[in-house]
Amino acid sequence: MTAFVEKEPSRAEVDALAGPAVLEFGTPWCGWCRAAQPVIAQALTAHPGMTHLRVEDGSGRPLGRSFKVKLWPTLIFLDNGKEVARLVRPGDPDSIRRALAVIDPGAG
Repeated sequence: MTAFVEKEPSRAEVDALAGPAVLEFGTPWCGWCRAAQPVIAQALTAHPGMTHLRVEDGSGRPLGRSFKVKLWPTLIFLDNGKEVARLVRPGDPDSIRRALAVIDPGAG
């Protein structure tokens, strides 16, 4: 499992990301987040070079607010810093794989 980033990136840093990336918003204590980890990890195995940032979210956290995150976990799929797909509380690896195929079509 990927650890939460120690320092939340700014929105400008996220917008400047090159290539495909996944932002995962949640918290270490969230039951939904913990339950989704095996599903997320399984889907990401076909994308070993993918940037995957786990961002601890909560009230007053600017990055999550800038993406209008309401529920955890929320996965934001980015292509060159632009959101192209979003999944809220993903329950199966296939839905994640389909979103990953949008931003990283040559993998897997």
